[in-house]
Amino acid sequence: MSIIVKAAVDAMGGDNAPGEIVKGTVDAVNESDKLKCFLVGKEDDIKQELSKYTYDASKIEIVNADEIITNDEPPVMAIRRKKNSSIVIGLNLVKSGEADGFISAGSTGAVLVGAQLIAGRIKGVERTPLAPVVPTLKGCSLLIDCGANVDARASHLIQFAKMGSIYMENVIGVKNPKVAIVNIGTEEEKGNALVKETFPLLKNCAGINFVGSIEARQIPYGDADVIVCEAFVGNVILKMYEGVAGALITKLKEGLTATPISSFGALLCKKSLKKTMKGFSMDDYGGAPMLGLNGLVMKTHGNSRAIEVKNSILQCIKFSESNIPDKIRRNLQE
Repeated sequence: MSIIVKAAVDAMGGDNAPGEIVKGTVDAVNESDKLKCFLVGKEDDIKQELSKYTYDASKIEIVNADEIITNDEPPVMAIRRKKNSSIVIGLNLVKSGEADGFISAGSTGAVLVGAQLIAGRIKGVERTPLAPVVPTLKGCSLLIDCGANVDARASHLIQFAKMGSIYMENVIGVKNPKVAIVNIGTEEEKGNALVKETFPLLKNCAGINFVGSIEARQIPYGDADVIVCEAFVGNVILKMYEGVAGALITKLKEGLTATPISSFGALLCKKSLKKTMKGFSMDDYGGAPMLGLNGLVMKTHGNSRAIEVKNSILQCIKFSESNIPDKIRRNLQE
């Protein structure tokens, strides 16, 4: 067995830590023979969780971290003061080259700040966006940015389009990905000042396959592969995406169990329905990569379960094998 990818995992971050984080890590190393993981956090707690599972002990290493950064702490202050936290130690593993990527379900603010202060931006990258993969009827799309830069400029969005295209082509496997900018209509003259300034720049940008504006309602249909927007808009889209999906599933369950006849019908189609709904689950794509850094930093949902943790870790393999930071670096130099 040849280990080629090493991932540092924040075992103490998120609502379901350390249980679901450890389980997701074990599932990842059991699924891939290319992977080694560092579980960063309180050693005794991690050992207790690991004792529940069967796995190759050489593929998981515990890195002790006595401190935890919580969601209610000011991110900059927490990163600077809590040097022995799971987030800081995990990011330092990426900075030193001991790990190829860092995955955390912990404080989003602390991860975003720490990633830039510790792992560092690639030279030439103006802003580092969060870019989750969202399911669509045609597969999936990359939503960039969804939470890191709420006051972005046109030059930032151009870089988002370039980095997002590189990620979609090399990690997700979409050739010549279609790039669109979020707008309130498809006409070129529509939009706010940022969109109106950015549109012609994207239109004339070499190296990306720009297809124009996209309205939010078209995103789930997969009309574009890379969805470009500033973080305020992106975060609203992402949260609405998640909320509507949850509400629809609730209403669907209510309808299928409303009467004895509908319940019988639900039983007959349960297997097919489960398979269909699984294809539209965001958990299967893992967390949101923070692009433009020297290494991979992946932010997963605070309430992540093992499956999302596992898939976030597995993304590190393609990210590392494709050498995404180097591709971004070369693209920006061109």
